[in-house]
Amino acid sequence: MEQKQRTYEIRTGCDRGLCRAAVGRQDRQLNTYDWLADVPGNADTTDLVEVQFKHTRKGYYHNVNNLPLKKGDIVAVEASPGHDIGVVTLTGRLVNLQLKKANLKSEDDIKRIYRLARQIDMDKYREAKAREHETMIESREIAKGLGLKMKIGDVEYQGDGQKAIFYYIADERVDFRQLIKDLAAAFHVRIEMKQIGARQEAGRIGGTGPCGRELCCATWMKNFSSVSTTAARFQDISLNPQKLAGMCAKLKCCINYEVDNYIEQGRQLPSREVVLQTQDSDYFYFKADILAGLVTYSTDKRLAANLETITGERAKQVIEMNRKGEKPLSLQPDNVQKEPERPVDLLAGDSITRFDKAKKKKKKKKQPRKNEGKEQ
Repeated sequence: MEQKQRTYEIRTGCDRGLCRAAVGRQDRQLNTYDWLADVPGNADTTDLVEVQFKHTRKGYYHNVNNLPLKKGDIVAVEASPGHDIGVVTLTGRLVNLQLKKANLKSEDDIKRIYRLARQIDMDKYREAKAREHETMIESREIAKGLGLKMKIGDVEYQGDGQKAIFYYIADERVDFRQLIKDLAAAFHVRIEMKQIGARQEAGRIGGTGPCGRELCCATWMKNFSSVSTTAARFQDISLNPQKLAGMCAKLKCCINYEVDNYIEQGRQLPSREVVLQTQDSDYFYFKADILAGLVTYSTDKRLAANLETITGERAKQVIEMNRKGEKPLSLQPDNVQKEPERPVDLLAGDSITRFDKAKKKKKKKKQPRKNEGKEQ
């Protein structure tokens, strides 16, 4: 067995966890790429270790026993009371940067790592995890019986089974003092209630978004920034609640992804309030393709009439000419002429089936049989 283990280490460079460099593929949410893993002495810069538990719950612990921890190791850590089981997700210098983002108020929040998880620890861990779904269903019935306006979305047992965290969402403040007593009597564990928002619930449960990919909050997103309809207006997105809302019934987080680029590109286009004057008519702003740098103007302030699409640079040239008291012949540059649109007249020869490109299959000619046509 030892010989097989050594052969595996030589071939793959892995003895436990994910890999020696700790930069391999990570199947856990909120994964952080350790780009300093190959730097010599990186793990010796600090004794702090990042440990992740179920879904998005993370914690930071002191490696007081100087264990040779690597990314992917399953460890037993200090908890109150007892111990918890988690997976090492980060070691070395980057842990200090992650610690600043966590915004821990006191050093007392940083507990210790006891040991690498033993077989008996894993047996208790699996036994506790197997009770989570049943506990969640029963706890919902208890909360419903008490008439509480809340939804318990997830239950997480501690690794040793002595404590359970109940994650819930509620629109109003909930008095769950009686609920805690009933839950403790029903499950015989220490109860902790933790309120989360709709976005956090979607991140814990997971799912598939309208784009067809897994939810960002359930994969790589580490924090939630506020999203407003102003970002949608900058991108000329229709303010349709059904299209703007995500799986959590809140505004989609991806609305913020490209808004900075749209704002920067929008500054290169003329103001919407400016009216372009030509010798023929006055043109009002109608719409814009911000990323392409194109602006469409209409001769009517409210309706789409005689639409003209020009570049942002050409629009600025016309504005500058209007300031000098000059009016061009048209919005289009002098060397560019707008091609007139030809109306489609089906009676003039254009066929209704002109877009159909169905190819007729050639029928194979039947060859006469040898005895066909001969008298019997």
